[in-house]
Amino acid sequence: MIRPARRRQPAAVVATLLTTVLLLAACGAPPKVQTALEDVGQSDGSATEGAPEGFEDYYGQSLEWTECGEGFQCATASAPLSWHDAGAGSIEIALRRIPATGQQVGSLLVNPGGPGGSGVDFVGDPARFGQALRSSFDIVGFDPRGVGQSTPVTCYDDAGKDEFLSTDYPYTPAGIADREDAVRAWGEACAANTGPLLGNVDTQSAARDMDMLRAALGDDELNYLGYSYGTQLGAVYAGLFPGRSGRLVLDGALDPTLESDEVALQQAEGFESALRAYVTDCQAGADCPLSGDVTTGLQQIQALVEDAEPNPIPTSSGRVVTKKLAFYGVAVTMYDEASWSFLTQALTEVLQEGTGDDLLYLADVYNDRNDDGTFRSNSEEAFRAINCADSRAVEDMATMQELAAEIEAAAPTLGESFGYSGVECTDWPYPPAEQEFDPAAEGAPPIVVIGTTNDPATPYRWAESLAETLSSAVLVTYEGEGHTAYGRSNTCISGAVEAYLVEGTVPEDGLTC
Repeated sequence: MIRPARRRQPAAVVATLLTTVLLLAACGAPPKVQTALEDVGQSDGSATEGAPEGFEDYYGQSLEWTECGEGFQCATASAPLSWHDAGAGSIEIALRRIPATGQQVGSLLVNPGGPGGSGVDFVGDPARFGQALRSSFDIVGFDPRGVGQSTPVTCYDDAGKDEFLSTDYPYTPAGIADREDAVRAWGEACAANTGPLLGNVDTQSAARDMDMLRAALGDDELNYLGYSYGTQLGAVYAGLFPGRSGRLVLDGALDPTLESDEVALQQAEGFESALRAYVTDCQAGADCPLSGDVTTGLQQIQALVEDAEPNPIPTSSGRVVTKKLAFYGVAVTMYDEASWSFLTQALTEVLQEGTGDDLLYLADVYNDRNDDGTFRSNSEEAFRAINCADSRAVEDMATMQELAAEIEAAAPTLGESFGYSGVECTDWPYPPAEQEFDPAAEGAPPIVVIGTTNDPATPYRWAESLAETLSSAVLVTYEGEGHTAYGRSNTCISGAVEAYLVEGTVPEDGLTC
């Protein structure tokens, strides 16, 4: 499985993929976990209503906002290490907000996805949000527990991480065993360098953090805009706190009731569909390096990626493009059709010149890697830790082999890279969290779910599924390509989202834009 949602969405220039980055503390000693309630500011107590017993001071803390760039304010909240043990210590949650430009009606919490995406970085581009939202809300981005500037998950140093992200493991018994060893060693490093936080980065804990933030921000109800994995986070919040849910918009839906194996299969199908749309568009132009019909063009992409395993593609830097990096380089451009031209450029270089500088650059964009081998974020660490904390795919080898064959049949171009997902949490140091939320979120007000018809990372069927699962959901459809809709589609979508969040006007269920 690849990340359901990147906090950056490829856009008209590849450079825009780099505008939202994480600030990662260097790997080393485990991040500080404060003693319980240390440095938690006190409020007048009104915000503590509804706080779990023993956690009242977290709910009642006062946030100290400071200027952190023109038009932005930053703060750090304290959260309990464990929402099941008030005495276990505390961690930090980083926040950044864009203060409302008009009459402020409350805060709008936003999450860009991942898991592992930085909300702090995401709100750094106010243009993502319409004027109606910026006028009415303090728009608040936060780094979920384990992510970025909050107390982070840390695992390897940069060199070790680079090797982990670029090494190919053949889908043979020996190759799979080697991959299991690599994942096991990664998990052991995460446990050693992160400490007990590693066992408390599940989505339910992050949703409880959001309720605490709601109280600390002074809001009676949570208003929220979540993209991709952020839709799972929002749905879990609604399932835990239906009575405190305000206006929730979930864009690029990920249904938390889906099994990990369903996610792998359906996501592979989503990328296959997006690639088919890309090849169709490419071959309609004059400079496409893919010959023949669409199926032949897809086969050429498949051959390029597959051949990078025995024959890594050279680059001018001396690094090589492995099969895994080739996959990342292709996949990242599927998040927005405005990035397709960059894939065409990269494929042309490989197929006509035999070098992979552009493809490697795209892979590095996906992985938040700098040219010097350092990384801009801990997105991989957080992504893996949160997924393993939430659920586990089937680990039986025979079952994984059957699923891998099914995936490859359904998505022959890149499907092999989505198989054997059960290996990716091998001997993880902590068990997955027990489900404590109501998937239907009975009693919540209307929840707006948005799906894009040819979204590769969160296929449209997931939006349909989540809308069916949530008892109060209304489904809004964007007919188009790419990942998510609000901020990158059309005025029909932006108008519906902003009318709901600002005015409470619920879109017509089934609205198509």
